[in-house]
Amino acid sequence: MDPVHANNAVYMLASGRHGTLYIGVTSDLIRRVQQHREGETPGFTDRYGVKRLVWYRRFFTVVEAIRWEKRLKKYRRDWKINLIEQDNPNWDDLFPQIV
Repeated sequence: MDPVHANNAVYMLASGRHGTLYIGVTSDLIRRVQQHREGETPGFTDRYGVKRLVWYRRFFTVVEAIRWEKRLKKYRRDWKINLIEQDNPNWDDLFPQIV
């Protein structure tokens, strides 16, 4: 899979290192994360200050992305933290890298 050309993505946002987590799915990762960051979408992420992109994975099909999102949401918190820290041990904001 060429991840650069895969449009669909599952992503995790965090309020900070080991903070509140949010898992979402989108067909436009940059636009969607930007909406979260700017508070354009009232709700959970805006209320809890969850704006830092800490993990994402791209998929070619929306079906595949949704399946991954649903699976990921069922995982225990420590598994999600391990997944983040495999590629992003410092919980850096990955948004600047994808823009």
